Amino acid sequence: MAKVLLKDFAEALGLKILLDGGQKYLNLITANVNRPGLHLTGFEDYFAEERVQLLGKAEMTYLEQLDSETRKSALTVVLRHEIPAIIISRGMEMLPELSELAKKYGRPVFRSELMTTVIMLEAINYLEHLLAVTITRHGVLVDVNGVGILITGESGIGKSETALELVKRGHRLVADDSVIISKLYRDQLIGTAPESIRHFMEIRGIGIIDVRQMYGIGAVLVQKSIDLVVELEAWNNEKVYDRLGEEEQYISILGIKKPRIVLPVRPGGNLGIILEV
Repeated sequence: MAKVLLKDFAEALGLKILLDGGQKYLNLITANVNRPGLHLTGFEDYFAEERVQLLGKAEMTYLEQLDSETRKSALTVVLRHEIPAIIISRGMEMLPELSELAKKYGRPVFRSELMTTVIMLEAINYLEHLLAVTITRHGVLVDVNGVGILITGESGIGKSETALELVKRGHRLVADDSVIISKLYRDQLIGTAPESIRHFMEIRGIGIIDVRQMYGIGAVLVQKSIDLVVELEAWNNEKVYDRLGEEEQYISILGIKKPRIVLPVRPGGNLGIILEV
């Protein structure tokens, strides 16, 4: 199971530490964030304690209207669970009862200057990317007219050369040789390159080239959704290839089906133009 350190999470979102929880930092294991408004009223039948708890304007206004003892009881319902952290949005001040209970149970408390919906969205997006199920595939990922194409095939078949032709024609490179694929939002696949080889390509006979330096920042992308998988294979005279485009093929990656096209490769063919088509 993937995990995110709470310290890294707080730094990435620009959160201010109000209480460190006695260094009792729990790893974050889910991208979901909870606003515990219902639980502050005493409802405890279901409580997702593995989630970061977010106190917004509505929750804080409700708590401020309670007397001290009732407020303490309401907050106890939330803080006695093994929650990883509490975030107070809109730069609001921490209530004395919240401070007391957070120290008692060892819960970290952070503050964000952002609006509640904004910090919630940023937190979910950040955690979604880091906690996503991920695999690495051998291939090349390019953006052709807004369509993310994952080019696969045996080593030496011409994947990188095809991608370079596409870059020369105004399209963008995402990853060469090794593509890190993450499953996001249930049905979306996002591909990126390992940081150590990002924006670089290996062209046989030439060596390693820096695509960003040669063709400009507009020739590369950090990440791209995978919309189509194109498999290059050596031309086989004994194989019957689809000539009418009626045959639909799919491939499953991390449980998500994507369209798949097999392109035969032989000397003299211009795969860059074919991929544009």
